[in-house]
Amino acid sequence: MDLLKRIGEAAAYIQSTCSNQPLIGVILGSGLGGFTEEMKIDQEIDYADIPHFPVSTVEGHSGKILIGSIGGKTIITLSGRFHYYEGYSTEEVVFPIRVLQKMGIKNLMITNAAGGTNTSFKVGDLMVIKDHISFAIVNPLIGKNIESLGTRFPDMSEPYSKKLIAKAHNIAKQHGFELKEGVYFGVTGPSFETRAEYKLIHHLGADAVGMSTVQEVITAVHAGMQVFAISVITDIGVREEDNIISHKDVLDAANAAAPKLTAVLTSMIQSFEHASYI
Repeated sequence: MDLLKRIGEAAAYIQSTCSNQPLIGVILGSGLGGFTEEMKIDQEIDYADIPHFPVSTVEGHSGKILIGSIGGKTIITLSGRFHYYEGYSTEEVVFPIRVLQKMGIKNLMITNAAGGTNTSFKVGDLMVIKDHISFAIVNPLIGKNIESLGTRFPDMSEPYSKKLIAKAHNIAKQHGFELKEGVYFGVTGPSFETRAEYKLIHHLGADAVGMSTVQEVITAVHAGMQVFAISVITDIGVREEDNIISHKDVLDAANAAAPKLTAVLTSMIQSFEHASYI
């Protein structure tokens, strides 16, 4: 079936359940579903019920869309995302972004769990993503370009909104904690990086590495959205001690950092202007 038709049918199904138009989208990464406890939830939709929508297969991703509000601002939250390593095509990985675009979402907030390559970071730190390196992933815009979705060659000089980054730092300061800031290196996964790979990624200029987000951001920028993204540092990859990294460790660290992350996101959402949320 034609991509635009599939996007339209998925968006129409979701919109048929909405009483208010959401203009802010939130994507939650591994172990970060606690944010939804701050929402006044009006509607909950399983991914499996949405036409043409993929289904989450990874522990820590509940696989639901939640529509509701925080501080009077209507938002749509994707509790769980899709990854290239699950066997999905790039088109499937970013399909939810296209659906949000069709629904009129103008602002996208993305969270993830990431491995730290900056040796000054520690487990539990929150890193605002100021830029990313995408060379190790498959670009989701490869293939025929559909002009109604975005330009053939989107500018990526500011994929993450500087205005929203500054706002996040101010909010964290008001709450009495510091946000790190850095470059995110996207990989396909699902294996964690070797020690040599962690070191190489650091030398290439990245402060953290992860298996998501980059394809979503490229698509969101292509769609004309304003993007803010933040990582929970759940492990430190550049290390000398003889230890291993497990997905359970990632989930545990993400859950521990969730209150600070939730404080940043909820305050940012409440700060958006009513007219356009921009």
